[in-house]
Amino acid sequence: MGRTILLTGRPGVGKTTIIRDIAEQLGDAAGGFYTAEVRESGRRRGFRIVTLDGSEGILSHVDIKGPPRVSRYGVNLKDLEEIGVAALRRAVAEADCVVVDEIGKMELFSEEFRKAVTEAIESDKPLVGSVMSSRNRWVDALKALPNVTVLEVTLDNREQIAPLVMELLQSS
Repeated sequence: MGRTILLTGRPGVGKTTIIRDIAEQLGDAAGGFYTAEVRESGRRRGFRIVTLDGSEGILSHVDIKGPPRVSRYGVNLKDLEEIGVAALRRAVAEADCVVVDEIGKMELFSEEFRKAVTEAIESDKPLVGSVMSSRNRWVDALKALPNVTVLEVTLDNREQIAPLVMELLQSS
């Protein structure tokens, strides 16, 4: 198994910014995806999936009806699986490092997503990702794996996390 580094912390603390910084530093060696806000008229209306090789899709949006839902957002399992899961599996096959932002409530509705994350962690590739801080049986088991390092991101330490992750990746 490769080394897995998971960032956790409160929403808005900067986990995605750190993940994007790490992905940028890794360049073509990294594969996978991150999430980004969908903003309309200055208000958050949902989230996009953005793969490191340039594809995009909608993860969730207030205009998506029906289940599954997280808060006011309907979750788009089709784009999550066809774009996000596909990017994770491509990264395991082709990249030197797998990036996944994030392992959260929305993504966990997908069995295929959970399988792809498990495959990535069980591969010989390092994985850098962000993970929700709230309790969840599947996520708690993931965090407890022997090859997983969990780093809590706070307002006080967020500037030090990307260099620390890069150091951990280079030492593995």
